[in-house]
Parts: sequence; C-alpha cells; structure tokens
Amino acid sequence: MENNLNLLREKKGFICDMDGVIYHGNILLPGVKEFVDWLYRENKSFLFLTNSSERSPKELQQKLERMGLAVDESHFYTSALATASFLSRQAPGCSAYVIGAPGLVGALYSAGITMNDVNPDYVVVGETGNYSFENIQKAVTLVLGGAKLIGTNSDLTGPVENGIAPACRALTAPIELATGKSAYFVGKPNPLMMRTGLKLLGCHSGEAAMVGDRMDTDIIAGIETGLDTVLVLSGVTNREDIDRYPFRPQHILSGVGEIPPAK
Repeated sequence: MENNLNLLREKKGFICDMDGVIYHGNILLPGVKEFVDWLYRENKSFLFLTNSSERSPKELQQKLERMGLAVDESHFYTSALATASFLSRQAPGCSAYVIGAPGLVGALYSAGITMNDVNPDYVVVGETGNYSFENIQKAVTLVLGGAKLIGTNSDLTGPVENGIAPACRALTAPIELATGKSAYFVGKPNPLMMRTGLKLLGCHSGEAAMVGDRMDTDIIAGIETGLDTVLVLSGVTNREDIDRYPFRPQHILSGVGEIPPAK
C-alpha cells in the first residue's frame, strides 16, 4: 500500500471533490489542512471540482476560509459553471427557468443566459433549500410545453453534518416522472466537466488523480477520463458499498489526510 501511495504522491495534479472529501456542511474533515498544505508545499496543481451548484467559486473560497483553510479562488470549479458553459455553447443567448441557488443563477447570468418563467428554452435544476411543489409544478408545465430539462449533476444524495440530504438527481426525478422526459446531467461523471477540469488543472490525465467519496460519480468519472482514482471513506460511501459496483478505485483511504507522507 505504501508503494502505491508513493506513486500517487508523484502525480502532478489532483482533482478533488469537496462534499464528503474536504468538509461535511460547515465542518472541515480531519487531515484536510495537512493535505492542502502538502499540495502547496509540493507545488502540485489542484482543483476542487464539485457537483454542488449552490455556491460560486468565491463563496466556496470564503467558506473554506471561515473554516481556517486558505485556498485561492482559482482552484474551484462547480457544476453550475459547467452547466452555464454547456448551455451557452448549445444555444447562445438562451433563457431558462431555474430551480436552484444563487450560485447557479449567477453562473447562468454570467454566461449570458436570462431567466424566463413563461417560455424558456430550458428548465435547469440544481440543489436548493427553496424546493417546493409550486416550482416542480411550474417546471412540469414548461417541460411539457417544450423546454428541455437539464440537471446540474446526477448525485442522488449529498453528505451533511447530521447525515445525508437529497441532491440534484432526486430533486429532478419528480419532473422526469411527471413529464416522461429524461434530464441531461452536466456534472460528474459527464466527461464535459472532467475535460474542463483537466484543462484548468494543466495536466494530462495520466499525470493526475481524482479524489472523491462517491463511486457513482467521482470514481467512475476518474476511470473514464484516465485518471488514477482515490476513494475516501469520509463521505457517503463505506467499504461494504464498493463491492456493489463492477469497477474499483485504485486507492481506498479513510480520508485525504492519508495522502501526504507521515512526518
């Protein structure tokens, strides 16, 4: 195992999930500060690539700062940004009805996408605490009227301080079931987001590792993109879950604190 970890430590770049890897809610996970200090000390390229669409990179940077972790804003990329980029390339100047948090709305505005609750080109769903029957009903009507359904990511659940919470795919499911239309999900494991992540990282896939807590998004995304994969058991996956999948990560660690060598 130590030899394998030494090979992992030689990688030039690291793409890391955030929820369940770096923090739970507003609690920094054990070993994270040591891991980030090691990334900076060893001049590693690194990117926090999160399926969460609720916050902007600046807000994520400030959230970590409040938890005592200083990371430059340039090290963050979100599914909200990936979704905005995708829609702006698919249909420049399009409009959308959005069920989501300010991070998603801001990313769409910045990409030139306007809000429209009458005849939008797209219905876009992301994580939000303001989820209601009213906005589900509105989304169903708009999708049946011709709007295309987009989800920022395909996560069913996400870790919170006291357990798990429904995530984007769970929030999108009622709209899919009521309309008979399938959503297109932009975030991990979609290769669109992974390719952008590698470009921002400035590394080839063989020079980088993907670190995450989810087999169905993080690990499969890393495998399909050609990265080494590291599953950490600090989030929603436990060791017994791994055998349910027909693929395996190259490394299984309790948390990111095991990646730096012991002093």
